[in-house]
Amino acid sequence: MRPPATSELRAEPAAEEPDICENKCRPAGSEALPRGIVQDKSNFEMESLGGNPERKEKKGNGRHSKSLLAIPVGIKQKAIVDKLVSKFPDTNFIVMLFHYDGEVDGWRDLEWSGRAIHVGVRDQTKWWFAKRFLHPDLVAEYDYVFLWDEDIEVDSFDPLRYLRVVREERLEISQPALDRRSQIHHRLTARAARSGGVHRRYYKTSGHGRCYGNSTGPPCAGWVEMMVPVFSRAAWRCAWHMIQNDLIYAWGMDYKLGYCAQGDRSRNVGVVDSQYVLHRGIPTLGDGGKATATAAASALGTADRLAVRQRSYTELQLFNRRWKKAVAEDGCWTDPYPNPATTTG
Repeated sequence: MRPPATSELRAEPAAEEPDICENKCRPAGSEALPRGIVQDKSNFEMESLGGNPERKEKKGNGRHSKSLLAIPVGIKQKAIVDKLVSKFPDTNFIVMLFHYDGEVDGWRDLEWSGRAIHVGVRDQTKWWFAKRFLHPDLVAEYDYVFLWDEDIEVDSFDPLRYLRVVREERLEISQPALDRRSQIHHRLTARAARSGGVHRRYYKTSGHGRCYGNSTGPPCAGWVEMMVPVFSRAAWRCAWHMIQNDLIYAWGMDYKLGYCAQGDRSRNVGVVDSQYVLHRGIPTLGDGGKATATAAASALGTADRLAVRQRSYTELQLFNRRWKKAVAEDGCWTDPYPNPATTTG
């Protein structure tokens, strides 16, 4: 009988044991530390200078889930901001104020001020602050991020009822509808008289910028404005990465937010009609929040606001060029919305 070939007697190589010590999913920079000591998330909870840090209950064991309200503020709007913040119960919300006029001490007499986080940098915008102080790892514990302007009246708004609707409707990106007395720039954001509580699109069949039933994207569907947006935790993680570090007005970004909707933007982005706000449309950028006491100061403020407007338009063009370039260069990315929004009947 012919002996078996040498190759037939060769034993199969033993399977390599998986390396259980491989740095799998470790935060960059933490490789030198034992895994259990690494905390790659934080929050804005204030800690007592004394007491036992082990006293805190974990979120799943009786601790309230919380959301974050962040607002750029100037001292001139103190009264309206006080009314706004007072609507958000402290058991459910952390409050963060971005003082674009640098005035922090003038807020200390308000009842809730001691619980709020205050960040003061002069002459910066909401999106400048958000990019630098609302990193997703800092706000990962919060269910929703309310990134609102300061000139918002909330007589017809309840934040807890609002979030109840958002959860029921599974909205990842949303905003309260605007009272029709508001300064309204886009019809989609106006409160719908016969809505069932939420609307996700609007119709316009005449004039410029038409929106039909087959319109598939902004500003007809899947879109909110940037004055009172509300983001889920996952949507904010995506949106934060889209904020350009040097583009401080975020013009153009609203048309791309649907990419962060964790699915179909026509379903996961919406305007809540049952809880609505009044947008006063007060211009504050360009004068540092200061009162214009003289005609000369008023003229200077007007010139500054014109410069703000011009930069905003320039940023819009620059953002759109960056988006187009990024799409062209990323061969691994597939556009879920390759066609422009349909605007024909």
